[in-house]
Amino acid sequence: MMQEYRSNSYLFGGNAPYVEEMYEAYLDNPGSVPDNWRAYFDALQNVPAADGSASRDVAHAPVVESFAQRAKANAFGNKASNADLAIAHKQVHVQSLIAAYRFLGSRWADLDPLKRQERPKIPELEPAFYDLSEADMDLSFSATNTYFSTAENMTLREIVQALRETYCGSIGAEYMHITDPAEKRWWQQRLESIRSKPSFKPEEKVNILERLTAAEGLERYLHTKYVGQKRFSLEGGESFIASMDEVVQRSGEVGVQEIVIGMAHRGRLNVLVNTLGKAPKDLFSEFDHTAPENLPSGDVKYHQGFSSDVSTRGGPVHLSLSFNPSHLEIVNPVVEGSVKARLDRRGDQEGDTVLPVLVHGDAAFAGQGVVMETLALAQTRGYYTGGTLHIVINNQIGFTTSDPRDTRSTLYCTDVVKMIEAPVLHVNGDDPEAVVLATRLALDYRQEFNKDVVVDIVCFRKLGHNEQDTPALTQPLMYKSIGKHPGTRKLYGDKLVANGTLKNEGPDDLVKTYRAAMDAGKHTVDPVLTNYKSKYAVDWSPFLNKKWTDSADTALPSAEIKRLAERLTTVPNGFKPHALVEKVLADRAAMGRGEINVDWGMAESLAYASLVASGYPVRLSGEDCGRGTFTHRHAVLHDQNREKWDEGTWTSLQHVADGQAPFVVIDSLLSEEAVLGFEYGYASADPNTLVIWEAQFGDFTNGAQVVIDQFIASGEVKWGRANGLTMLLPHGYEGQGPEHSSARLERFMQLAADNNMQIVQPTTASQIFHVLRRQMVRMFRKPLVVMSPKSLLRAKDAGSPLSEFTKGEFRTVIGPDRSEIEADKVKRVIACSGKVAYDLIKRRDEKKAWDTVIVRVEQLYPFPHKAFAAEMKRFPNATEVIWAQDEPQNQGAWFFVQHYIHENMVEGQKLGYAGRPASASPAVGYAHLHQEQQKALLDQAFGKLKGFVLSK
Repeated sequence: MMQEYRSNSYLFGGNAPYVEEMYEAYLDNPGSVPDNWRAYFDALQNVPAADGSASRDVAHAPVVESFAQRAKANAFGNKASNADLAIAHKQVHVQSLIAAYRFLGSRWADLDPLKRQERPKIPELEPAFYDLSEADMDLSFSATNTYFSTAENMTLREIVQALRETYCGSIGAEYMHITDPAEKRWWQQRLESIRSKPSFKPEEKVNILERLTAAEGLERYLHTKYVGQKRFSLEGGESFIASMDEVVQRSGEVGVQEIVIGMAHRGRLNVLVNTLGKAPKDLFSEFDHTAPENLPSGDVKYHQGFSSDVSTRGGPVHLSLSFNPSHLEIVNPVVEGSVKARLDRRGDQEGDTVLPVLVHGDAAFAGQGVVMETLALAQTRGYYTGGTLHIVINNQIGFTTSDPRDTRSTLYCTDVVKMIEAPVLHVNGDDPEAVVLATRLALDYRQEFNKDVVVDIVCFRKLGHNEQDTPALTQPLMYKSIGKHPGTRKLYGDKLVANGTLKNEGPDDLVKTYRAAMDAGKHTVDPVLTNYKSKYAVDWSPFLNKKWTDSADTALPSAEIKRLAERLTTVPNGFKPHALVEKVLADRAAMGRGEINVDWGMAESLAYASLVASGYPVRLSGEDCGRGTFTHRHAVLHDQNREKWDEGTWTSLQHVADGQAPFVVIDSLLSEEAVLGFEYGYASADPNTLVIWEAQFGDFTNGAQVVIDQFIASGEVKWGRANGLTMLLPHGYEGQGPEHSSARLERFMQLAADNNMQIVQPTTASQIFHVLRRQMVRMFRKPLVVMSPKSLLRAKDAGSPLSEFTKGEFRTVIGPDRSEIEADKVKRVIACSGKVAYDLIKRRDEKKAWDTVIVRVEQLYPFPHKAFAAEMKRFPNATEVIWAQDEPQNQGAWFFVQHYIHENMVEGQKLGYAGRPASASPAVGYAHLHQEQQKALLDQAFGKLKGFVLSK
């Protein structure tokens, strides 16, 4: 009896996934499942829910269990005939075979143009695995849950053929990891209805060949004209240009108006010329080193960006290729940020009008952590861009490594995208029609579901990593195969001649036409719209080529300060803030009335409020921005009586004025590199928004150093790209150990040159107010790096009277009040930056060292020579100048400011250092050592000069 039970238990166990899938389909559309299944599921509607009520959406576990019970009943006395059970048994196994191909069919797909790999053994894709024999091949089975045919039934032979054509041809589709049944059915319908085979008109096929000819033609032209020069050839992956052509043309048809492209150097020159329409003569001038050199640094040609407007089947589309360094995938979040800014400018919350396209290399896609970080942004509220189209130029080789065991730990280089349930279409690069079809399907999916999707073009790299590399040194077998390959253009051209689409001379005529265009230096994209300008385009010209100035009119009238303060401290009726927040709001209301000094959090809020009230949007993001890591901001308040997690918040900065600009504050995911790259990208596309990234602790910038090095510090001198991104980096030696003390000021100082950025360390509330306002009011855009305080956020000494907001501006240097000192009696000037100033002032007062003054350098770069010199001239009898800092001697600003200070000293003066000794770590981890070092620092600042002394 048990053996009989086992033979009938096909309705559960290993087939449970199929039962569940069938049930999901039934819940969505009862008519989509066979009649016998529908009748059974209908009966299940009478099964009571756990609470005793009727429920249509019965849990899956009871469904599977019910089938188990059904099988048991059949085994122990059910009167159903053995013939009926056998047919049902086979039908379930046919459905399991269909499910197996949907899950695993890509493993058997014909993807490799080099045909180096044998087809793996996958028993689940063989009918015999399900006890289906040759004798069953001509039996008819239900096919109503497939899209192969309009008929309800197909023979097993027809089903197997349809499965292999759909899932094992030139396209290998992976979508069954998606949990949304509607999305899975979308893919099944789109793929199975056409058996994953394109059906293009003759003119479309000729266009594909023309794009392949352009891709190959440019590379061969450059290869012969500029022998040995690096260009990172696309040869072997020419179908990518056909894919990009489809991206542009299809985008225009489905309503996309802008496309922002990010890619590394492989094939970049080809995209510039053959997709964006850069004139070949301009590219050639870069090879000839005759291009205009109007940048302090400049960059190699295969890192350059470009933009253009092109005509498509659906209207004009603006194309932007982002500038990118050699750090491969680091451009990904920058593109996403740029797209987000463009979407916000259009008021497009769905992401339908601007498309991010990220082009990856196979090894980089699998190996670079920023890929995962950027994917993690995809569906979050603050970073959503409506879905990204990812295209992988899969050369099957990483630099000189071709063995996947060395390049990744996953089966496919694209497996990382499964974390966000993005579908993947693997496609053979030698089948350009399949590449174009996959691209079209991917774009349609993105527009339908606003989610990421991947097209993985499996191709090869004809030449080495660059044109000076000899890959056969390490990959002889692979490059023997490549040497025998005639090229994708040749294969496809021969195909079109064979099927009568072109005459025998047709492919060669296209080659000649393209070569003539190259010789003439003409556009290869027709038509490029030279006079078109979108109403959403941003004019950067008011911010460019401006002379540096530290000055800006940032003060506000007293009445406006009071009005903004009232709005900032008012909550809706019935809204119950936390008791601690109520105290903060009450104090801030008093600050607005001028009754007490304004603290840091209120000063910052007033700066934001004044900007949005004046029409400047503000975007603030970071890992704890709404509240502030140190609980000082309280930009987002939470109703303590709220009942739902997604309700009951109040952001007063969104309600400071009628018709105000947006204020957006985002508590980001736990990412530094991708989030900072995103915000840089946003700021690069919108000079009119104050874009701020705040590190939870300043040292967390370590995780985003590539963004800082390659974009923030050098983007303008390399690419001419102005950017007004602001970074708030909590910095200060408070005894919190080596990981939460330093924002690594010295690294930013080392990167500072060519007036490329501003590095400030404000010490009063009014200073942060003025510097944030200055960032927008001043008519040029430079990155602003703020060494933001921690203890000063609440220190009374750092508070500012209201009068400092209604007059004055950001002070690059703050000297002692004239009432504090007798200038002629000063013998020592202690220059410093940041919190240590208050420690020095306290020690001076304790020692009654009235012959010593403290001068605070609030702007470290560009160094304020005039302002500092003016302070030094106030003390003509000073013979000693000390630079004091909290950081160890080999860190902080000391090595960078000593030369600036020395320039502004007079003859006879000596310059010394007071601070912690040089250290491999930013700070000590033991509280008692911290206190000892702090005491030694202060003793040194007021003691006899010793150690390094620089004389004027």
